[in-house]
Amino acid sequence: MQVVIFKLNEEQFAVETGKVQSINDAMEITKVPKAPAHIKGLINLRGNVISLLDINLLLGTPKQDEKQNNIIILEMEDELVGITVDQVDEVLDVEEELIEKISDGKKAYIEGVINFKDRIVTLIDIDKLLSS
Repeated sequence: MQVVIFKLNEEQFAVETGKVQSINDAMEITKVPKAPAHIKGLINLRGNVISLLDINLLLGTPKQDEKQNNIIILEMEDELVGITVDQVDEVLDVEEELIEKISDGKKAYIEGVINFKDRIVTLIDIDKLLSS
């Protein structure tokens, strides 16, 4: 399985590359009046208007100061959505046996934990996270 590893605060998370359409630098965000709190706004990417979601809010992780440098564009059921992350660290091939499945009912969007020798990365089921 290939994953994109990104950082929020000092925590590392991963999503499967099959869901990732592109990784972009931060760009101008157009605010949407009366939008739900988890919607940061809209971006214009090569002529496509894309909703930008606040993944910190969706994951319940505290946000540090506004220094989110990358936007990951995800393909969700024929629609593109963006999430802002502090930084994209790497794209890796991960052996299935490194992934420890987690059956925590409260956080159904956590697919598992990737246990590297030097760090632990939380693998997110982005479909479940964004549908909740």
